[in-house]
Amino acid sequence: MRIKRIFLLSLTAFLCLTVQAQSTIPGVEPSATYINDDGEETVATSDFAGQAPLSVTFRANPQNMDGYDPIYEWHFQKEGEEAEMMVRYEEYTEYTFTESGTYAVTLKARTSAESEVLPANIIKVTVSESKLSFPNAFSPNGDEKNPTFKAKEYQSIVEFHAYIFNRWGQKLYEWTDPAGEWDGTYNGKVVKDGTYFLLVKAKGADGRKYNIRKDVNVLTGFTERDTLNNN
Repeated sequence: MRIKRIFLLSLTAFLCLTVQAQSTIPGVEPSATYINDDGEETVATSDFAGQAPLSVTFRANPQNMDGYDPIYEWHFQKEGEEAEMMVRYEEYTEYTFTESGTYAVTLKARTSAESEVLPANIIKVTVSESKLSFPNAFSPNGDEKNPTFKAKEYQSIVEFHAYIFNRWGQKLYEWTDPAGEWDGTYNGKVVKDGTYFLLVKAKGADGRKYNIRKDVNVLTGFTERDTLNNN
């Protein structure tokens, strides 16, 4: 029994030492922090997708690096291209993706110039293709039903400028953010019902250029029983 007890104690001590040794092994746990389509800060450790412009902060998250002089290499490569886009050498680095496609971001970290590369996962970032469309009517009458004129759909738009003109060619409003909107006013007053003109010049992350020209109908008499044509 005494020999068995000594064996069990020795085995327990060995396992404790093994766990302790493993818990002090240096390593990295790369992650990516970005704002998702719902406007929420999100942390990813593997593949994720978003729309351009997509700003991402990549962090090495080093573990048990005390006493070492770590070296970090962030390798960025777009899928389908042989050459790497760039290499960054910080513990954490920021980059804004403005072109659609899939990108592999690989962290090659070492505890010193002579050491082996530490194991780390590859983070793949997929940037969506662009979309942009607008309705042709809205009703700025204070009833909160279609009260403003804005993009019906937009995605991965990296350049944007929109203008509203009246039928005499007078500019009434302009905005440069695809999330922006026109409240139907000019000089602080709601414009009269009628047809106005929209001009949009934009560019997508996929290189697509948008040159949208269309009529915009202001319908302050619109009620919930009516139906707006949003095509």
